[in-house]
Amino acid sequence: MNSAARRIGRTLALVLPVVLVLSGTLAVTRVPWASPTSESQMLTASSGTVTSHQQAPHRAPQDVLRDQLLAELQEKNPGTALTHLQEATTKRPSLAKHCASIARALGRAAVEKYGAAHRAQAYSRPVCDTSFASGVATAQ
Repeated sequence: MNSAARRIGRTLALVLPVVLVLSGTLAVTRVPWASPTSESQMLTASSGTVTSHQQAPHRAPQDVLRDQLLAELQEKNPGTALTHLQEATTKRPSLAKHCASIARALGRAAVEKYGAAHRAQAYSRPVCDTSFASGVATAQ
């Protein structure tokens, strides 16, 4: 009887931690990685674990905005991206000092997308003075 109890104890000692780990992993299949306003940025538990020294570095708001606007330029057009740049700098005045560099990046990306500088220049808006036009000119 003592050996039967020992065998059951060993089996539980091996199986129970595996069951607990698997049930915990399955219970938490998605981990919110970014702020609640950021959509579709989820990290699944099966794609790896992240320790405290492996976390993604904090990105500056102007970098996030630039990347969003560059993606929007590719999906839609430079005019829409420039309009949203103006709206973003109006809502968050702290972004205004980065407006010119973001507009130049949009100008360069517009030339890459549309090829001819005159076609990219057609989307120019009075945002951040002539920074978009400067970006178009430097991309030639």
